[in-house]
Amino acid sequence: MDALLMHKNVPVAKVVLEDSGWISKVEATYNPSHLPIGIHLIGDRADKKELSDWWIRRSIPASRSGIRETLEALDIGVPQVLLSRCYGLSLSDHYWIKLCDSQIAWETVNFFYNEFSDDIGDLLFGKRSSVDNIDFNSPDNTSDGWLKKRWKIIDGNRCLIKGGSAPFHQQPFNEVAATRIASALNIPHIPYDLLSIDGKPYSVCKDFVDENSELVSAHRVLIKEKKPNHISEHRHFIDVCDREGIDVARSVDEMLVLDYIIANTDRHFNNFGILRNPDTLEWIGFAPVYDSGTSFGCDELTPVIKSQIIPKSKPFKDDHLEQLKLVSSFDWIDFSKLYQAVDEVRDIFYKASEAIQGFGDDRSEAIVQGLLGRIDALRELSEIDKVSKID
Repeated sequence: MDALLMHKNVPVAKVVLEDSGWISKVEATYNPSHLPIGIHLIGDRADKKELSDWWIRRSIPASRSGIRETLEALDIGVPQVLLSRCYGLSLSDHYWIKLCDSQIAWETVNFFYNEFSDDIGDLLFGKRSSVDNIDFNSPDNTSDGWLKKRWKIIDGNRCLIKGGSAPFHQQPFNEVAATRIASALNIPHIPYDLLSIDGKPYSVCKDFVDENSELVSAHRVLIKEKKPNHISEHRHFIDVCDREGIDVARSVDEMLVLDYIIANTDRHFNNFGILRNPDTLEWIGFAPVYDSGTSFGCDELTPVIKSQIIPKSKPFKDDHLEQLKLVSSFDWIDFSKLYQAVDEVRDIFYKASEAIQGFGDDRSEAIVQGLLGRIDALRELSEIDKVSKID
């Protein structure tokens, strides 16, 4: 079908959208400055492959917990098909798609201040037995990540509810613990709370994007310009941001320190980024830290956590200690507040031992001792760094 890619009410490009969800042709590009970041022009038109890849990445990944059963129930082959059922609307940005002859406007369809259906979320959570009269108008069609998750309007706020993975279902508790550590570090972050649904733990947070802002992932920023072979991804990301007038160096330092302390193994380029204004296209700044659930040894057995072996890291190095070498200064860290936060984190994981069968106090204490060990090591590293700078 012929359709218009829109950015709020700005027509960006005319495309041909296949039933399978792919964009097969870009027939015209009207406002190149409003193209998604990282989409380049070939002549006077958006690169079809880049635009189609970007569009498909808006869909629920095939690895998502519960998606296979949901697709089977809906008699849909691939999750990309769900995109056009909700205009491709998201709660992370302001792009959407509509038929060329449609008079529908952004104000009447967006999810930031219009109601949306719970039907797809209910299916993904296994809470709907029938697929009769399904309302596809939901941001759950465009949520990424492999953990079970859904959007819900709670007390007027757009909130993301996210589960954990077997066997320990630890990720929701990790998000709350990471919130406490980020607070102690005075790092801008998204606060997470715990929620119980049918006796299972979930994390919940408010959407930090609204009608006046949108999230651009670090991945999109990185591919905006071709990286020179002699430049690292860390340097390239900071340089591209600098050229756009965004000072992110301190924020990246803070994120890398937080990820070391919480032993985060999955800070990939799609779960941090930059905020911009969708109307003026001006950059707002580095997004608050979010999505820190894959941390504190959540996938490891308790003896491995007890060993205090430092896990692998992302996104710039696969070793946390090597990644810490990218941090320009540790002078901003208040270690007294960090140590004070450990008791709060202990309480969080002892709640996990009460809520999750097989978690156990032994695992909770192993997580806390690992945390203390990393804070001790970081304090020693900061002292060495101070001495080296004096010399």
